[in-house]
Amino acid sequence: MTPIWWAVILGSLLAYALKLAGHSVPHSFLDKPLVLSVSDYLPIALLTALVAVQTFAAGQTLVLDARFAGLAAAAVALLLRAPFLVVVLVAAGTAAALRALGLAA
Repeated sequence: MTPIWWAVILGSLLAYALKLAGHSVPHSFLDKPLVLSVSDYLPIALLTALVAVQTFAAGQTLVLDARFAGLAAAAVALLLRAPFLVVVLVAAGTAAALRALGLAA
């Protein structure tokens, strides 16, 4: 087997062990207010960080291009209380239109 396969197998085993460890945490620990608060906000923070990196980064530089315009259009659609599918289509359509017109990279 190649080293890549060993890395895949090791990563899979570590992911399974981490999931198993999560199931062994006692409920008394999980019911604490601080743990509940962190577990409520952590996914939001991680998703926000992912969106920020994917929107504003191109390699090692910061950029403002069609991705930012799509994100801004999605924010407007969210403020107008559009359904999620409409928000995604507005963002994708805005970015695609700007790129098709040559106004953004």
